[in-house]
Amino acid sequence: MKKFLAVLKARTMEYVRDRGTFLWNLFFPILMVAGFAFAFGTGESKTLFKVALIGEGGADALKTAIADRSFETGSAAMDGFLAIPQLELIAYGGADRDAALDKLRKHQFDMAVDFAGGAWYINDQAAGGPLLRKLLTGSEDPGTDGAMPSVPGFTEKRVSGKAIRYVDYLVPGVIGMNMMFSCLFGVGFVLVRYRKNGVLKRLKATPVGALNFLTAQAVSRMIIVVLTSVFVFAATNFFLHFRMEGNYLTLLLVLTLGIFAMISLGLVFASRLASEELASGLMNLVTFPMMVFSGVFFSIEGSPAILRAIAKVFPLTHFLDAARAIMLDGAGLAAVWPQMAVLSGMTVLFLAVSASLFKWE
Repeated sequence: MKKFLAVLKARTMEYVRDRGTFLWNLFFPILMVAGFAFAFGTGESKTLFKVALIGEGGADALKTAIADRSFETGSAAMDGFLAIPQLELIAYGGADRDAALDKLRKHQFDMAVDFAGGAWYINDQAAGGPLLRKLLTGSEDPGTDGAMPSVPGFTEKRVSGKAIRYVDYLVPGVIGMNMMFSCLFGVGFVLVRYRKNGVLKRLKATPVGALNFLTAQAVSRMIIVVLTSVFVFAATNFFLHFRMEGNYLTLLLVLTLGIFAMISLGLVFASRLASEELASGLMNLVTFPMMVFSGVFFSIEGSPAILRAIAKVFPLTHFLDAARAIMLDGAGLAAVWPQMAVLSGMTVLFLAVSASLFKWE
């Protein structure tokens, strides 16, 4: 029993005296709960439909009306409809009209209201269209003899488009999540263990420089993750037959850039740390928010603007935006070059930081 108590005390004090790990385990759950509450709300009511509001100018003027649920459209029926609390209203500027209607075609919105054009749009292939029409006009009649239902100042217009299955949206997210964990923990965590076990100390005596060593680690992991991702893509497509509208080579290029950015980020964490527990905690600090707020499982559109701005800091966000544009929209290199440029810039920045901070011991 004395031996047991001695070991128990030693291990407990070792953990408590590692202040970084100790404080991390105290505050990380609080940060996670606060983040989810801020992003998705703490109330019990839930919205049932997503409605895009398209203004004449920018979206800022609409946001105030959305917050107060106070609209003055010149139509009492439209004002009352937009005041329904079960509608999630998302503001778009006039310049973004085509983007809002494109999402309606893909069933990402249930309705779009164009204030400038005096029209509301529904997707005639969506299940929620008739219900929203009845809520607005009081009738499920879609109109006869080519006539469209209307309310004062607004006329119904329709778009068509097949729904994007959830699996079509999810597959890029799952591949990106697998890539993220493989890169960050497969490089960062391993190098921390090398440093702790003295492997890096031995390598310091060799002619290999820090940049050469880190680059070799990155390339090795890149080959492994690319092959793994291609296998996951092919295997899931074999029985799911998910949507792939774009070019496979373009998708592979985006995947490679995303992997390099993730590996480089992992090298930043591995550049100095010698505690595996602290390294794991710090990498979880990045991976969990990235997994939730980069859109792995669902879109964060409609979340607070500051949250969507923070999501742009994560390389996974830019990878998923580009991958989904290629797979779901058929986007080419010209359409996804901004995301590719951001991923390339992040890779260079992270490699430079990790090389400058790297310590063998």
